Amino acid sequence: MVEQRQRSLRYASPTGRRVLLATVLGSALTQIDATVVNIALPHIGREFDAGAAALQWTVNGYTLSLASLILLGGALGDRYGRRRVFLTGVVWFAGASLLCGLAPDVRVLILARVVQGVGGALLTPGSLAIIEASFHPDDRGRAIGAWSGLGGVAGALGPFLGGWLVQIASWRLVFLINAPLAALVLVVALRHVPETRNPAMAKGLDLPGVFLAAAALAGLTYGFTAWSALGPGSATVTAALGVGAAALVLFVYAEHRSPHPMLPLDVFRSRAFTAANLVTFAVYAALGGVFFLVVLNLQVVAGYSPLAAGTAMLPITVLMLLLSARSGALAQRIGPRLPMTLGPLVCATALVLLSRIGPHAPYLTAVLPAVVVLGLGTSLNVAPLTATALGSLDESRAGIASGVNNAVARAAALLAVAVLPLAAGLGRGSLTDPAALAPVYRTSMYICAGLLAVGSVIAALAVPTRLRHPRQAPEPHCCAIEGPPLRVEENA
Repeated sequence: MVEQRQRSLRYASPTGRRVLLATVLGSALTQIDATVVNIALPHIGREFDAGAAALQWTVNGYTLSLASLILLGGALGDRYGRRRVFLTGVVWFAGASLLCGLAPDVRVLILARVVQGVGGALLTPGSLAIIEASFHPDDRGRAIGAWSGLGGVAGALGPFLGGWLVQIASWRLVFLINAPLAALVLVVALRHVPETRNPAMAKGLDLPGVFLAAAALAGLTYGFTAWSALGPGSATVTAALGVGAAALVLFVYAEHRSPHPMLPLDVFRSRAFTAANLVTFAVYAALGGVFFLVVLNLQVVAGYSPLAAGTAMLPITVLMLLLSARSGALAQRIGPRLPMTLGPLVCATALVLLSRIGPHAPYLTAVLPAVVVLGLGTSLNVAPLTATALGSLDESRAGIASGVNNAVARAAALLAVAVLPLAAGLGRGSLTDPAALAPVYRTSMYICAGLLAVGSVIAALAVPTRLRHPRQAPEPHCCAIEGPPLRVEENA
C-alpha cells in the first residue's frame, strides 16, 4: 500500500522556485535540441560530406526515439519515481550530447542523436509530473504555465542560439553546451526536487506496444528517407516500408488486446478528440517541414549567415508570447472551431509567402512579412488545438489525452521531414546544394500549405463549437505540443 499525501510547495517559496528551475531547465534541454540542430545542418553536411538522407536522419534520429518512448517514460516515472527517472534522463541526455559534439563522422552523430532522444523521452514527461505532484493546488496552474511557456520560449529560441554558436565557434558547440546545463539541473534537482511515484498509475508497461510503435515509425521513416537516394524499386526501401506498415497494423492489434495499452484505442470514440488529433497531425506535419526547411533555405539559397537565419524566425516567438493566451481566451468564449479553422488558413497563406524566398532575399520585404503572418496563424491555432485535445475527454483521462496528442505531433513532424524532400522531388540531390534545394523548398512550402488547408477543413467539419469537458491548457508554443496537467496522486 502506498501512503498518499498532498504536496504543498508554494510557487513563491525558495524551494518551489528551485524545483521549477530544475524542471524548466531539464525540459528546455529537449526543446532547444529539437530545433537548434536545424540551423547547423549545412555546416554538418559540409564537414562530413553528408547527403540529404544523412541530414534528415540527423534530425529524425532524435525525434524517432523521443516520439516512440515518451509515453513509456511517463509510465516509468509513475512506477519507479519521477525524480529518479527525470535525473536518469538528464544524465543520459548529457552523455549523448557529448557524443554528438565529439562525433567523428555522420554515422556516429546519427546514433548519438537516437540515444539523445531516449534521454529526452525519460526527462520530458517527468519534468511536468514533478511539478504536478509537488506544488500546492492553488499554485499548480501557475507553475505548469511557467514550465510550458518558458520551455516553449527555449524551443523557439533554438534556431537563434544555434546560429550564434555555429557562427562564433562550431556546430559541435550546439551539442556540447548541453553538458553544463545538465550539470546545473542535476545539482538543483538532487538538492531540492522531492521524489514522488504512483504505482497505481503504472499498472503495466506495454512493452510490445512500445516496440511495435518504434518499429512502425522507424520502418516508415527509413523507407521514405531512403526512397530519394535508392529509388522506389529498391529492395531496401520496399523492405523498410513493408516492416513499418506491418508493425503499424500489429501495433493497432496489440493495443486492442492489451490490458494496459500504451495507446487506449477507445479514446478515439470521441469525435472531437479524433478530429483534434487529425488536425494536430496535419498542422504539425506542416510546421515540422517548415521549420526544417526554412532555416536551411535561408542559409543555402538566400545566403544568410547562421545567426541571421536563426534570428529571422524570432518574430514567431514574440507573437506566440503576446497572443497565445489571448487566443486561448477567445476560443473559450466562442468555441474552438473557428480559431482552428482560420489558424491553419492563415499559416497556409504565410507558407505561400515563404515560398518566394530565393537568392539574396531581403529580410524586411521578403522574409519578415511571411514570418509575421506565420506567427499570427500559429498563435491563433495552437492554444485552441491543445485545449480541444484535452477537453474532448473527461478529466480523469487528461494524461492520456496529453500523451497521445504529444506523440501525434512529434510523429507528424518526424514523417514530414522524411517524406517532404521525396514528395518535392529531391531525388539524389543534396540539401546543401542551392540548385537542388531551391525547387524542393518551394514545392515543399506548397505541400505544407495544402496540409494546413486539409487541417482547416477537418476542423470546420468535425471540431465542435463547444467542448464537453472544457479545461484551460498550459501555454502552448509553435514547435511542439506540451503535455497538459496530469492527473496524479502524490505520495510521500
